[in-house]
Amino acid sequence: MTWHVLHLNDVAPTPWRNGGGTTRELAVWPETQNWVWRMSVAEVAQGGPFSAFPGVHRWFSVLSGAGVQLTIENRRHVLHDDTAPFDFDGDVPVDCQLLDDPTQDFNLMVKQGVGARMERLRVPFDRTLNTPKTIAVYAGNTGARVLFNTEVLTLEPQTLIWQHLPVGSQFQVHAEHALWMEIDL
Repeated sequence: MTWHVLHLNDVAPTPWRNGGGTTRELAVWPETQNWVWRMSVAEVAQGGPFSAFPGVHRWFSVLSGAGVQLTIENRRHVLHDDTAPFDFDGDVPVDCQLLDDPTQDFNLMVKQGVGARMERLRVPFDRTLNTPKTIAVYAGNTGARVLFNTEVLTLEPQTLIWQHLPVGSQFQVHAEHALWMEIDL
Protein backbone atom coordinates (compact mmCIF):
# COMPACT_ATOMS: atom_id res chain seq x y z
CA MET A 1 0.00 0.00 0.00
CA THR A 2 1.32 3.43 -0.90
CA TRP A 3 1.10 6.05 1.83
CA HIS A 4 0.92 9.78 1.23
CA VAL A 5 4.09 11.13 2.87
CA LEU A 6 4.66 14.86 3.42
CA HIS A 7 7.61 16.52 5.13
CA LEU A 8 6.92 19.91 6.69
CA ASN A 9 10.01 21.51 5.15
CA ASP A 10 8.88 20.48 1.65
CA VAL A 11 5.81 22.75 1.90
CA ALA A 12 6.22 26.50 1.45
CA PRO A 13 4.65 28.69 4.15
CA THR A 14 1.73 30.95 3.20
CA PRO A 15 1.49 34.22 5.18
CA TRP A 16 -1.75 35.02 6.95
CA ARG A 17 -3.72 38.06 5.80
CA ASN A 18 -3.47 39.57 9.32
CA GLY A 19 0.33 39.16 9.45
CA GLY A 20 0.19 37.08 12.64
CA GLY A 21 1.81 33.95 11.24
CA THR A 22 2.06 31.46 8.40
CA THR A 23 0.43 28.16 7.44
CA ARG A 24 1.83 25.14 5.65
CA GLU A 25 -1.02 23.10 4.15
CA LEU A 26 0.14 19.48 4.35
CA ALA A 27 -2.89 17.63 3.02
CA VAL A 28 -6.42 18.22 1.78
CA TRP A 29 -8.99 15.79 0.48
CA PRO A 30 -10.42 15.45 -2.07
CA GLU A 31 -9.22 18.78 -3.56
CA THR A 32 -7.92 22.15 -2.41
CA GLN A 33 -10.95 24.23 -3.43
CA ASN A 34 -13.67 21.84 -2.21
CA TRP A 35 -12.11 19.92 0.68
CA VAL A 36 -13.82 17.60 3.16
CA TRP A 37 -10.79 17.62 5.44
CA ARG A 38 -7.58 19.63 5.71
CA MET A 39 -4.37 19.21 7.76
CA SER A 40 -1.86 22.01 8.24
CA VAL A 41 0.89 23.32 10.49
CA ALA A 42 0.81 26.97 11.56
CA GLU A 43 3.58 29.18 12.89
CA VAL A 44 1.87 31.67 15.22
CA ALA A 45 4.07 34.74 15.63
CA GLN A 46 1.61 37.00 17.50
CA GLY A 47 -1.74 36.84 19.21
CA GLY A 48 -5.03 37.70 17.54
CA PRO A 49 -8.32 36.26 16.26
CA PHE A 50 -8.53 32.98 14.36
CA SER A 51 -10.05 33.06 10.90
CA ALA A 52 -13.67 31.91 10.83
CA PHE A 53 -14.48 28.62 9.07
CA PRO A 54 -18.30 28.29 9.06
CA GLY A 55 -19.51 24.70 8.66
CA VAL A 56 -16.15 23.27 9.79
CA HIS A 57 -15.12 21.43 12.96
CA ARG A 58 -11.52 22.09 14.05
CA TRP A 59 -8.84 20.39 16.17
CA PHE A 60 -5.84 22.43 17.35
CA SER A 61 -2.69 21.05 18.97
CA VAL A 62 0.45 22.92 20.08
CA LEU A 63 3.58 21.25 18.71
CA SER A 64 6.26 23.56 20.12
CA GLY A 65 6.68 26.86 21.95
CA ALA A 66 5.42 27.98 25.36
CA GLY A 67 1.77 27.50 24.38
CA VAL A 68 -1.34 29.56 23.78
CA GLN A 69 -4.49 30.70 25.50
CA LEU A 70 -7.61 30.37 23.37
CA THR A 71 -10.67 32.35 24.44
CA ILE A 72 -13.97 31.05 23.10
CA GLU A 73 -17.31 32.40 24.32
CA ASN A 74 -15.60 33.99 27.37
CA ARG A 75 -13.97 30.69 28.38
CA ARG A 76 -10.19 30.41 28.46
CA HIS A 77 -8.34 27.28 27.38
CA VAL A 78 -4.58 27.07 27.98
CA LEU A 79 -2.80 24.68 25.60
CA HIS A 80 0.80 23.43 25.67
CA ASP A 81 2.77 20.84 23.72
CA ASP A 82 1.70 18.20 26.25
CA THR A 83 -2.06 18.90 26.44
CA ALA A 84 -4.70 17.00 24.49
CA PRO A 85 -5.73 18.45 21.12
CA PHE A 86 -8.54 20.97 21.52
CA ASP A 87 -11.61 20.80 19.27
CA PHE A 88 -14.16 23.54 18.53
CA ASP A 89 -16.59 24.80 15.88
CA GLY A 90 -14.94 26.85 13.15
CA ASP A 91 -17.70 29.45 13.06
CA VAL A 92 -17.27 30.48 16.74
CA PRO A 93 -15.02 33.53 17.32
CA VAL A 94 -11.66 32.47 18.82
CA ASP A 95 -9.01 34.78 20.25
CA CYS A 96 -5.49 33.35 20.52
CA GLN A 97 -2.84 34.81 22.82
CA LEU A 98 0.71 33.48 23.02
CA LEU A 99 1.90 32.55 26.51
CA ASP A 100 5.42 33.68 25.62
CA ASP A 101 7.30 33.03 22.37
CA PRO A 102 5.85 31.99 18.97
CA THR A 103 4.32 28.53 18.66
CA GLN A 104 4.06 25.85 16.02
CA ASP A 105 0.60 24.24 15.93
CA PHE A 106 -1.12 21.41 14.07
CA ASN A 107 -4.64 21.94 12.70
CA LEU A 108 -7.17 19.37 11.52
CA MET A 109 -10.34 20.73 9.93
CA VAL A 110 -13.30 18.65 8.73
CA LYS A 111 -16.65 19.66 7.29
CA GLN A 112 -19.50 19.52 9.82
CA GLY A 113 -21.12 16.09 9.91
CA VAL A 114 -17.91 14.20 9.11
CA GLY A 115 -16.76 12.10 12.06
CA ALA A 116 -13.16 12.65 13.12
CA ARG A 117 -10.82 12.64 16.10
CA MET A 118 -7.28 13.63 16.98
CA GLU A 119 -5.14 12.23 19.80
CA ARG A 120 -1.69 13.11 21.09
CA LEU A 121 0.57 10.05 21.34
CA ARG A 122 3.51 9.68 23.70
CA VAL A 123 3.36 5.96 24.47
CA PRO A 124 2.95 2.87 22.28
CA PHE A 125 -0.51 2.95 20.74
CA ASP A 126 -2.49 0.02 19.25
CA ARG A 127 -5.59 0.27 17.09
CA THR A 128 -7.62 -2.00 14.79
CA LEU A 129 -10.14 -0.25 12.55
CA ASN A 130 -13.74 -1.43 12.87
CA THR A 131 -14.92 0.87 10.04
CA PRO A 132 -13.15 2.24 6.96
CA LYS A 133 -11.32 5.48 7.78
CA THR A 134 -8.71 7.92 6.66
CA ILE A 135 -5.80 7.53 9.07
CA ALA A 136 -3.01 10.06 9.54
CA VAL A 137 0.02 10.25 11.82
CA TYR A 138 2.08 13.40 12.28
CA ALA A 139 5.52 12.80 13.82
CA GLY A 140 6.62 15.69 16.01
CA ASN A 141 10.21 16.69 16.68
CA THR A 142 11.31 13.15 17.60
CA GLY A 143 9.98 11.11 14.67
CA ALA A 144 7.85 7.97 14.96
CA ARG A 145 7.67 4.30 14.03
CA VAL A 146 4.38 2.95 12.66
CA LEU A 147 3.62 -0.75 12.22
CA PHE A 148 0.73 -1.07 9.75
CA ASN A 149 -0.40 -4.69 9.43
CA THR A 150 3.04 -6.17 8.56
CA GLU A 151 4.60 -3.01 7.06
CA VAL A 152 6.99 -0.87 9.15
CA LEU A 153 7.12 2.87 8.43
CA THR A 154 9.80 5.05 9.99
CA LEU A 155 8.79 8.70 10.06
CA GLU A 156 11.35 11.45 10.24
CA PRO A 157 10.55 14.37 12.56
CA GLN A 158 7.87 16.76 11.21
CA THR A 159 6.44 14.22 8.75
CA LEU A 160 2.78 13.46 7.99
CA ILE A 161 1.57 10.16 6.56
CA TRP A 162 -2.04 9.44 5.62
CA GLN A 163 -4.10 6.87 3.74
CA HIS A 164 -7.71 5.70 3.26
CA LEU A 165 -7.88 2.26 4.91
CA PRO A 166 -10.34 -0.65 5.12
CA VAL A 167 -11.91 -2.36 8.11
CA GLY A 168 -9.50 -4.62 9.98
CA SER A 169 -6.38 -2.51 9.37
CA GLN A 170 -4.08 -2.84 12.39
CA PHE A 171 -1.65 -0.27 13.77
CA GLN A 172 1.00 0.20 16.38
CA VAL A 173 2.57 3.63 16.76
CA HIS A 174 5.71 4.21 18.80
CA ALA A 175 6.52 7.88 19.33
CA GLU A 176 7.53 10.33 22.00
CA HIS A 177 5.63 13.16 20.34
CA ALA A 178 3.09 12.40 17.61
CA LEU A 179 -0.54 13.03 16.61
CA TRP A 180 -3.00 10.35 15.49
CA MET A 181 -6.02 11.30 13.37
CA GLU A 182 -9.04 9.28 12.23
CA ILE A 183 -11.59 10.58 9.72
CA ASP A 184 -14.70 8.64 8.75
CA LEU A 185 -15.04 7.84 5.05
